[in-house]
Amino acid sequence: MPSGILATLPSAEDAELVVPAPGEGPGNWAGAASAVLHEGVFWLTWRNRRPLAEGRGVTVDVARSTDGVNFETVAEVSRDRFRCESLERPVLVPLPGGGWRLYLSCATWHSKHWWVDSLTAATPEELPHGDRQVVLAGDDELAVKDPVITVTDHGDGRGTWDMWLCCHPLTEPGHEDRMTTRHLTSRDGLTWVDRGEVLSGRLGQWDERGARVAAVLTQEPLTVLYDGRADAASNWYETTGLARWDGERFVPDDNVPAIASPWSDGAFRYASAVPLPDGSTRFYVEAAREDGAHDLITMVR
Repeated sequence: MPSGILATLPSAEDAELVVPAPGEGPGNWAGAASAVLHEGVFWLTWRNRRPLAEGRGVTVDVARSTDGVNFETVAEVSRDRFRCESLERPVLVPLPGGGWRLYLSCATWHSKHWWVDSLTAATPEELPHGDRQVVLAGDDELAVKDPVITVTDHGDGRGTWDMWLCCHPLTEPGHEDRMTTRHLTSRDGLTWVDRGEVLSGRLGQWDERGARVAAVLTQEPLTVLYDGRADAASNWYETTGLARWDGERFVPDDNVPAIASPWSDGAFRYASAVPLPDGSTRFYVEAAREDGAHDLITMVR
């Protein structure tokens, strides 16, 4: 891979398989993962997705690992708990002061609407039976999903929370796949204040149809990986770019070409970045494979 910034970003090169797709062929996906290194243990959560006729996103797994590659599942959450049609990207957060929270992206039956829900428990193993609370309900005009969440612990048991939220407008039938990212803040991770749109697609570019923050790479300066696509036909097959904060919005880095899988539909999306003690980063990415299914892979850069 080229030197400089590109050498520090995820790619399919030298990747290791973490979770294989639940089946062969298009529509079978393991991914949309988020990961965290907490007290020396890697914690990973991802959704298992079948084709549309077979149930879509049916479950979310929570797993642990000591090496970041080989994971043991400790909990599984079914879409039945939320009475939703499908589950998309989950987020696992160790809470300031103790405990864990799992955020779920839930699809409303027979609609294009999504909302963000949550489960809170003392341990990851207890999350399937944890306290449930709707976090962001969305409305008739906006679907909300796929949050990226960071927490700064100030030692007061609460902390400062930031969310980068994917939003889909529902006002034009047939165009609900369009997406932008908004920034929200919170003091407890349950009640959020919307600070406005911070990332959107660019006319005539590879991300014209939409842009979704996928992972925070650095805080100083604030830099993110994001998913984008050029058109509606590329829905579900997003590729990955880099953007930097200019004080008001994220500005895509045009020196970083979109990162894609070399296989099938090219999907290379939902990156999660885990800083390692040696200064490198372990990435988890949902990537297309040759038969059209998507695996969850990892690499260190």
